[in-house]
Amino acid sequence: MSGLDDLKYNDDGLIPVVAQDVETGQVLMQAYAKKEQLQKTLEKGTAHYFSRSRNKEWHKGETSGHFQKVEQVKVDCDNDCILYIVRQEGSACHTGKFSCFYRSLDKKGDIIDE
Repeated sequence: MSGLDDLKYNDDGLIPVVAQDVETGQVLMQAYAKKEQLQKTLEKGTAHYFSRSRNKEWHKGETSGHFQKVEQVKVDCDNDCILYIVRQEGSACHTGKFSCFYRSLDKKGDIIDE
């Protein structure tokens, strides 16, 4: 049986994590985690990530109150990406939007708000 040690972390010990809303299936955000944050997520049932900009652990919602209750943790076929299926409380994005993916690229490559 494989586990956290069998995941493919990058040279900094990070693995990408995508959060998806359990109700709508909407992709909410993408972040990174180390083995320690994945373990905390599994133990506590709320999303834990590693903030690259702050260089420290980040418990989603610790400052905003917009926690992510993790219903399921999935691993992709190559063991190099994690999917949190979450029940989002409030917005997932620091901008106040429900999802971080509220913009698109048009055919010219320009970013447009939706």
